Amino acid sequence: MAKNTKNFVSLECTECKSRNYVVKKSKGQKEKLELKKYCPKCKKHTVHKEVK
Repeated sequence: MAKNTKNFVSLECTECKSRNYVVKKSKGQKEKLELKKYCPKCKKHTVHKEVK
């Protein structure tokens, strides 16, 4: 049986704190994700950080 090597994490907007995206992340990756994505609540591109 194959092991599941991916897990899902939520991305939260750093400005309005809304959770807009769910992405796959490798289990071997130790650092938290930090991506610049579009926030529909703020209506602009902002930095989104990983939360559990």
